[in-house]
Amino acid sequence: MTTEEVISKLGLNSLSKFEHREVVGVFVSDMLSDVMAGAKSGNLWVTVQTHKSIIPAANLVDVSAVIITGGKKVPQETIDLATQHDIAILVTELPTFELVGKLYALGVVTQ
Repeated sequence: MTTEEVISKLGLNSLSKFEHREVVGVFVSDMLSDVMAGAKSGNLWVTVQTHKSIIPAANLVDVSAVIITGGKKVPQETIDLATQHDIAILVTELPTFELVGKLYALGVVTQ
């Protein structure tokens, strides 16, 4: 599955400009240290964090996209930095639990 398919099937909104990528799993955490230690390249990272520090962490791990749940407002500086580094910032009004359930139903699971 690709980020384009995930966006379409779940009705996510894209905030940054990026190239679509293959999705190979999902990682859920709001702690940057957890992401840097446990997420894998190609994972979707599901979080409620919106500060610009998520971008270096996403870049380091090489995630497919960062999905911000709960309708959180993302600062423009985070969006700009994501676009600069070709990182997908996707948002949804859904709470994390519901989004993860929908990802699981699509077959996107932890790797």
